[in-house]
Amino acid sequence: MSEQTREFWDAQADTFDEQPDHGLRDPDVRAAWADVLLPLMPTAPASVVDLGCGTGSLAVLLARAGHVVRGLDLSARMIDAAGRKALAAGVPAEFRQGDAAVPPYPPASCDVVLARHVLWALPDPGAALDRWVELLRPGGRLVLIEGRWFTGAGLTAADCQALVLGRRQEAIVRRLDDAALWGSRIEDERYLLISAT
Repeated sequence: MSEQTREFWDAQADTFDEQPDHGLRDPDVRAAWADVLLPLMPTAPASVVDLGCGTGSLAVLLARAGHVVRGLDLSARMIDAAGRKALAAGVPAEFRQGDAAVPPYPPASCDVVLARHVLWALPDPGAALDRWVELLRPGGRLVLIEGRWFTGAGLTAADCQALVLGRRQEAIVRRLDDAALWGSRIEDERYLLISAT
């Protein structure tokens, strides 16, 4: 990713958590995300890599549930915020700066690859998916949260599903249109894709 992209996300770090689904500060929003994600995880403690983790809200949510979580983000300021959030929550989580398109983890080193609102923004989503799939142990799960937003940016569920099915046997899509997840009603396409095989 470019230096310009990194600088953009560094500049967003101080206000990133003001969005209800980013900061998960509202207990109802946090509970809604827990209800969506926790049932998709293997039995704890599973090894989870959160790519493009931002300020670490989902990583902390999963660590609280007993999972071993590593978070990666291009922005050093996001990573700093994520580390502080994990410390405040009293949960262990490892955060480091890096490019989600080429995560610096060995093949077959995790049970779950999680990415929220990341794949659509990468210059070569297919190449990134190839690398993400390599990170998974046998039986590992790919969990993607994506969308096609009212601005026209993003990735449709059909396009995301096609990308994943080019690499995996399964790509189950679930719409995420519950206002509780976002802190308000939404009009655009937001979804979760899970691939366990």
